[in-house]
Amino acid sequence: MKNFSVLLILFIVACSTREVQPPAPLFPLPSESQLAWHEMEMNTFVHFTTNTFTGKEWGYGDESPAIFNPTEYDADQWIRTFKETGFKGVILTCKHHDGFCLWPSKYTEHSVKNSPWKNGEGNVVRDVMRACKKYELKFGVYLSPWDRNHADYGTPAYLDYYRNQLTELFTSYGPVFEMWFDGANGGDGYYGGKREKRSIKGSTYYEWPTTLQLVRDMEPDVLFFSDAGPGVRWVGNERGLAGETNWSTITPDTLYAGKAGIEKLLNEGSENGSHWVPAEVDVSIRKGWFYHAEEDSLVKTPEQLFDIYLTSVGRGSTLLLNVPPDRRGLIHENDVASLQGFRELLDAEFKTDLALNKKVSASSHRGNDKQYSPSNLTDSNPNTYWSTDDETLSGILEIDLGESKKIKYIVLQEDIRLGQRVKSFTIEINKNSEWQKISAATTIGYKRILRLEPIETDKVKITITNSKACPVISNLEIY
Repeated sequence: MKNFSVLLILFIVACSTREVQPPAPLFPLPSESQLAWHEMEMNTFVHFTTNTFTGKEWGYGDESPAIFNPTEYDADQWIRTFKETGFKGVILTCKHHDGFCLWPSKYTEHSVKNSPWKNGEGNVVRDVMRACKKYELKFGVYLSPWDRNHADYGTPAYLDYYRNQLTELFTSYGPVFEMWFDGANGGDGYYGGKREKRSIKGSTYYEWPTTLQLVRDMEPDVLFFSDAGPGVRWVGNERGLAGETNWSTITPDTLYAGKAGIEKLLNEGSENGSHWVPAEVDVSIRKGWFYHAEEDSLVKTPEQLFDIYLTSVGRGSTLLLNVPPDRRGLIHENDVASLQGFRELLDAEFKTDLALNKKVSASSHRGNDKQYSPSNLTDSNPNTYWSTDDETLSGILEIDLGESKKIKYIVLQEDIRLGQRVKSFTIEINKNSEWQKISAATTIGYKRILRLEPIETDKVKITITNSKACPVISNLEIY
C-alpha cells in the first residue's frame, strides 16, 4: 500500500508538471518565403516602357526603341519615394507585352541598348535593383510571357528565348523575391514584322513546371505570382479589393494564368484548399498602369489609397500598388504627394494602440497554461498567442481599456505559422453597462482590420463563433 501511495503521488506530480502541447498545425501552411511576404504588407509595381512615350497601355510590338528616351531619369528617386512612404518591395516590368526589354538583353535587339537613352548604355533593371539594395527594399521582376514583337512567339522556339531571358535576369540582377506573370497571352501583334494574330493554349504552351523549376534552381526562395500561384495568387480584380471572406488557401491543380471564370475563387480563396497561395491585391495609383499626362489630375487621393489599404492588407492580403514613372523618368509630383499623404494617414490613424498591454480575459485558454493565455494578445510580441483546447472551436475575449475611449479600428491577427483557422467572429462594445454588437466578419488570416463607426466604450468583446480548429490568435490592437 505504501508503494502504491508513492506511485500515486509521483503520477500526480508528473501530471501537474506535464507541459501543455501547442496546437497541431492545420495544413496547408505558408512557407518561410510566404511568411516574409505577408509581413511586407505593401509593395510597389513599376510599369515603364515604350508605352510611357506612346500613350498606350498595351504596346503592339512595332514600337521603335528610339522612342524610349527619358530626359531626367532617376531610379533612385523612385525607390527613395517608396522607402519613405512605407513600402517594402518593388516589382519592375522588365518586359511588357510589347517585348521591349529594360535591360540590354543579348537575345533581342528590341531593348534599351538600341535606344538613344544614355547612348544605348542604359539599364533600368540594374539601376532599380541597385537602388533597392541601397534603400533596403526587396526587388522583384515582371517578364511578360506574351511577346508581341518576337518572331517565334507561339512556337516551341519562343520558350527557349523566354527562359534565356529569365536566366539573364536571375543570374545578373538578384536576389529576386517575386516573379510576376499574368494571363494576357496571345492575340494580334507585330511578331518579328508579321502583323498577325497568334493563339496559344494557355494551360500548356508555356510548360510552366519546367520554366518555374529553372528559376527555382537559380533562386530557391522566389515566389511566383499568377492566377494559380504557386506562391501568390491574383486577387481576381484590379480595383484593390480582396474578398471580405479571404482564405489564403486554394486548390490550384486545375488553374492556370488567364483561365476564365475564376474571379470569385481567386478573390475569396477556398476554405479547404490544398495549398497556401495567398492573394496579392494589384491596383494602380492611376487609371492606367503606364503614365499618361492626361491622368495627372486623376491620381488616387491619400484617402482612396487608405481605403484600398483596408480592403487589401486589412483583409489578409498584401497590397501591390502600381506607381508608374513619367516621360521624364521620374515619379510625378502628384503621385509623390499622394503617397506622402497616404503615409501620413496611416501613421495618424494607427498611432496609438489603445489595447497595448491592457488586461484581456477569455472564456478559456489552452490547458489553463499561461503560455497560451489571453494576455499574449496585447503584448506586441508576434511570437506569442492565445489558443483554446483542441475540441474548443469558439471563444470569447474581453478587453478592458481602463477608461472610456473613442475607437475606430479593430485589428486581429492569427498565427498563420499554424494555419488559417477562424471562420467567423463578432465585435461587441460595452454601452451603458450592456453589450452592444457593432460588427461581424468571417476570416482573419494574417491580418484583419475592421473599420467601425467611431464610438465610445471602455470594454470590447470579441467572440470567435466558429473555427476550423482551435483558434490561434496572436495579436489584438484597437485604435
